[in-house]
Amino acid sequence: MAADFERAVERVLACGESRGRVVVTGMGKSGIIAQKIAATLSSTGSPALFLHPAEAAHGDLGMLARGDVVIALSASGETEEILRLMPVIRRVGEALISFVCSMQSTLAQASDVALDCSVEQEACGIGLAPTASTTAMLALGDALAIAVSLRRGFRTEDFAELHPGGKLGKRLLRVHQKMRTGDAVPKVQPETAMKDVIYEMSRKKLGVTTVEREGRLAGIISDGDLRRLLDLDGPECLKKTAGEVMNREPKTIAADELAVRALHFMEEKKITSLVVVDAERRIEGIVHLHDLWETELI
Repeated sequence: MAADFERAVERVLACGESRGRVVVTGMGKSGIIAQKIAATLSSTGSPALFLHPAEAAHGDLGMLARGDVVIALSASGETEEILRLMPVIRRVGEALISFVCSMQSTLAQASDVALDCSVEQEACGIGLAPTASTTAMLALGDALAIAVSLRRGFRTEDFAELHPGGKLGKRLLRVHQKMRTGDAVPKVQPETAMKDVIYEMSRKKLGVTTVEREGRLAGIISDGDLRRLLDLDGPECLKKTAGEVMNREPKTIAADELAVRALHFMEEKKITSLVVVDAERRIEGIVHLHDLWETELI
């Protein structure tokens, strides 16, 4: 079984390298499982589609292209609608992989790789309704999809690109997708007078300003820094410059970091903003806590 599974993985990998797709087919309950397997393959980096075997005989066989790998699901291995497609699948498809409960069946014998999904008995009271067998097919299909994705080096970044919507998509947002850029980023120079620092912070409404020197981050001043400065120096603080009062070691983050990690970091450090910088500390943007709360990341 392990050797057959590895052969199936190799077939799907070769299909992807030749720009082919995985076509999954099955009838009845097996067809429902086939749809889920096709969806799992697609979401983990292996382009796949579901082909209804009954509709295939009435024109949908046009969905099958040369170089595609076909995965056929049939507990008995004798499903008439699938067997009827064998001549076209063998002529056009790159390979046929079957999930069957009978390795002596017609479908298993016609396949390049047959994977055994046999169970001692179905879970239903009369032992007839596809239950345990379809569960085995589903588990095997998921295992195949994940094994292929691991061999391909499928990354979190790849997964994020394929899942932009819903709660999952939000959790895979990158910092660069939520950060403020350009004129929305509060910036002053080290020699900027404090009254102008306060004006910039008030104008950008983030409660913070970056201090930059030649485009690179030199420090940061927050409204908390201003309050502490007023407590210590009173009105005399207005005679200082940004460079004299700035925090020279501000917290920063990279633009390609996950936004949810930025949110957790800000909550952990009890800060409201993170400056987004590149490897050379050039300022690329700023991300604010409220911007991330609005996305309902957690």
